[in-house]
Amino acid sequence: MLRYVGVAGASLIWLAACGEPAAERVTDASDMSESEVTVETVGTEPEAAPDGEWPFHQDTSPEMTEADFAYRISTLADDRFMGRAPGHEIGETAADWIAEEMRRMGLEPAGEDGGWFQNVPLIESTLDEAVSDLDITMNGEPMGLRMGQDVVFWTQQPVDSVAIDPSDMVFVGYGVVAPEFGWNDYAGLDVTGKTVVILVNDPGYARPDSGLFNGSAMTYYGRWTYKYEEAARQGAAGAIIVHQTEPASYGWATVRNSWSGPQFILASAADEPFVDVEGWIQLEIAEQLFEAAGLNFAELAEAAAEPGFTPVLLDGAQMTASLQNDLRTLSSRNVAGRVRGSERPDEHVLFMAHWDHLGERLNFASDDNIYNGAVDNASGTAFILELAEAFAAEEAPARSLIFVAVTAEEQGLLGSDYYAQNPLVPLNQTVGGFNFDAILPVGETENVVVIGYGASQMEDMLREEAEARGRYLSPDPTPEAGFFYRSDHVSMARRGVPMLYAKGGNVHVEFGEAHGAAIANAYRTRDYHQPSDEFDDSWDLAGFVQDGELFYALSRRLAESDEWPNWYEGNEFRGLRDAMME
Repeated sequence: MLRYVGVAGASLIWLAACGEPAAERVTDASDMSESEVTVETVGTEPEAAPDGEWPFHQDTSPEMTEADFAYRISTLADDRFMGRAPGHEIGETAADWIAEEMRRMGLEPAGEDGGWFQNVPLIESTLDEAVSDLDITMNGEPMGLRMGQDVVFWTQQPVDSVAIDPSDMVFVGYGVVAPEFGWNDYAGLDVTGKTVVILVNDPGYARPDSGLFNGSAMTYYGRWTYKYEEAARQGAAGAIIVHQTEPASYGWATVRNSWSGPQFILASAADEPFVDVEGWIQLEIAEQLFEAAGLNFAELAEAAAEPGFTPVLLDGAQMTASLQNDLRTLSSRNVAGRVRGSERPDEHVLFMAHWDHLGERLNFASDDNIYNGAVDNASGTAFILELAEAFAAEEAPARSLIFVAVTAEEQGLLGSDYYAQNPLVPLNQTVGGFNFDAILPVGETENVVVIGYGASQMEDMLREEAEARGRYLSPDPTPEAGFFYRSDHVSMARRGVPMLYAKGGNVHVEFGEAHGAAIANAYRTRDYHQPSDEFDDSWDLAGFVQDGELFYALSRRLAESDEWPNWYEGNEFRGLRDAMME
């Protein structure tokens, strides 16, 4: 059964899987003492968990300790949160747990209406695979595509059903319209009602030394989100991305796991344009499709990286689709706590990490269907809680600090996007921010890796603090993966707020760079968006302590100063910040 226990300040705080589910709900515990609990049970009496009472909140130290990091990461990544799915009855209790941690350490609530939460209205659509179908025909002969194996498809349209009658297919290269780079893959092309086939990443990836885009470093134009957005603006009926492991930076299993099961959009985005069908196909399927159309995929992919590429009709190829959705409107929550500044409380330094993960869904590799997300992103959530506890225990700095654990990152940065649209602190009073996401247990390192290196003046401050501790800054070793555009800080950056996305280094103090690279590669190829992303007692968390102390010093320096860091001159976000501050 499921056992729910309430404690002060939260309506649903504890649960444990103990066999068959029972119909149980907790009563509101807002008027209870911290030691009291109450449970309403329909049908059966609650039973004790087989491993004893869940140690939901344990004593922690204001000092950075490996034990505290281990406690918080392992708790958030426990099966009893069932993968922290946003909007899910059990997954949402992770937000309750975070709020209680903030309250326990002495933060003040910074959410809506004086509480700990900011409600994030969502629309969830779950594809009914039993009655949904997508296939491609070549001269009337179906390819017989299999969901999950050959193709993954869904719709962001908030409707019960969508259908695409035979739709002609066009290869549009990278599917990019970027005036600042003099690039337009849709120039002179009308794709209304058609299905566009698109390469992942951007032309700079294929031609890193050509001066195109940002070279090997992915731009926003390389992100899957952009591909579908642009296809919708162009009037396409469907948009299919060809999966290639290297330019995507993840394997097919990640695609299958991330885009199957429930999909979300912000309720406020319900009126925005979407293509009817979005999807990915395996590289081998694309190669077969192009060959059947008398084309060579590899040659066209090469040509697509050259300026002036002309889109190519896949002669004889048509896509048909019929999708049935189960829709529901729900609400998830961002969690927000504050340390109020002693001199300039209206000025805020922001700390952000996403608390959600993929929840429970089909897993083809094993019987483990819970996607715990220990690295992604119990690690980052634990990190901002450690920083919050350190600040709460000390004299408040001149400026205020706001700690926000956002939801629905895995569905397209939705929680942070909602926060950026509806900020709890005005954006022109947000001095700058730090984002923490997917921190690997590498151990102590010589360096600090900056994702999106060379973006903002906050790096100058980080460099000084790192060098004072005998460390140095390094650019992201895999800029082609586009991590700068794949985490929550970019929601704030796109509104102009200077953000720093840095994490532990990759050059181990004893074992060197090969050690860090091996851990990163193993995570990326084996554990990313897999049920195996679980906490392990053998993790070396010394680097978490090392980085925690560094970022505490850096953020306290910023919070005590009167500095207003900006993006570097020439950065794509600089004009937004300048206009905001005017």
